[in-house]
Order: sequence, then structure tokens, then C-alpha cells
Amino acid sequence: MDTTDRKTPGPRLLLVEDDELLARGLIRNLELEGFSIRHVTTGEDALELLQAVPGSADLVVLDIMLPGRDGLDVCRCLRERGDNVPVLFLTARGSDADRILGLRVGADDYLTKPFLVEELTLRIRGILRRSAWSRSASRSGPVIRFGTNTVDLTAMRATTIAGTVGLTERELMLVRFFAENEGRVLSRGELLEQVWGYTFDTATRTLDTFIHRLRRHFEDDPHHPRHFHTVRGVGYRFTSEPEG
Repeated sequence: MDTTDRKTPGPRLLLVEDDELLARGLIRNLELEGFSIRHVTTGEDALELLQAVPGSADLVVLDIMLPGRDGLDVCRCLRERGDNVPVLFLTARGSDADRILGLRVGADDYLTKPFLVEELTLRIRGILRRSAWSRSASRSGPVIRFGTNTVDLTAMRATTIAGTVGLTERELMLVRFFAENEGRVLSRGELLEQVWGYTFDTATRTLDTFIHRLRRHFEDDPHHPRHFHTVRGVGYRFTSEPEG
């Protein structure tokens, strides 16, 4: 396995990038920001490392266009085997369709090349900060119940009518924020700021994609939601018990 393991103390990042020149620049800059970096060049190496040493990374910075197994497949495989480590995609593909596809396979965020290292650092810190927030004690306790669903914030799993499903940290954060604000209409801007840390307009598709994922997990009929309601022109509203 081709890896570079750096000893800098700090949050542990796994960088999966086959462009060695780009990788060296990212490693240098991210180490200066206090991160501990391990670098691999293929999707296969990333999956092998994360399976061999569970919990070895606090976040995966994952290029999509990799030789062999691409980043989309790597992220999909991680989620299917129950690994909910946060994933930030790096990619030259910048269309809405590509962004939505990346989020649908389980990524937490998406940054299009070329990008500023400062923006990458802010995105990483935002994901890590909100990841810590999602693990902290909730006012509603470590378990959230609504309808026939039970969400275990600690185990990062939910029990639904369809069985047990693993949830990503971003999905958990959304569920928790909705539960803590039950009945209140939450604007897209508020949700993006509280859960993603940004409010720019192009991110609304990101939010809508995650709402679609929650409905697929928790609604008996995702096309006619009973918990995660759309408030047209504003945002969304959550109710723990079906209305009317």
C-alpha cells in the first residue's frame, strides 16, 4: 500500500488523491493548519486502510476521479459497510448533477477544482466542528423517536419500518436539528448555516438532496412525507407525529 503517514498532531485526515503534485501541496498546507495527514493514491488503498484500522481518520478528503475504483464507488462502499466517517469530495466535475450524485452516495460536502486551500481548510474545520456537535449530548437525549422510527445518535443508526440503517453524521445532524426545533418552520438558509456552515444559494440543492435522503430513510411514502414537510418558498418543518 502506498501511504504517507505524517506525525503532525491534530485532527486526522485521510487524503485520497492520485495527483502527486497536488497532494504534496495539500499535505504541506494542511499540516501547517495543524492537521495530521495520511495520503494514499487509490480508492482500493483507502478502503483497505479504513477497514484495517477503524476510526483511523476523522475525515476523508476524497478525489472522485481516481485510477481503478473511483471516489464515488469508494464512498458508496464505505456507507454500505457501515463506515460513517465524514467524506469531503474533491473533483473537477462541477455540475449540479455531479454534486447531487456525490451527496447521494453519502458524501458530507463537495468542493470543485480548482479551489483555494483556505476554502478547503474552512470546509474541513466546519465538518469536524459539526461532527463534534452531532456527537455531543442532545437536549432530547441520545435517542430520538418519531413515528415508528428510532434514531440512536451515539450508534449512528436508526431503526425504521424497513429495518436498521446506518446514518452519516450530516444526516444525524439534520435529524437532531429538526427534532430540537419541532414544529418550527426552518428556512433553507438557517438549515444550511446550522448544519453546513454556509448559506450560498447554490447549496440549496445540497440541502434538498439530504432531505430526500431523510425521507427515503424515515417516511413510509417519501412522496407524501408525514414528518419532514416542505414549506414552499421558505424551507422545511418537522413533526414527530403524523399530522391529521
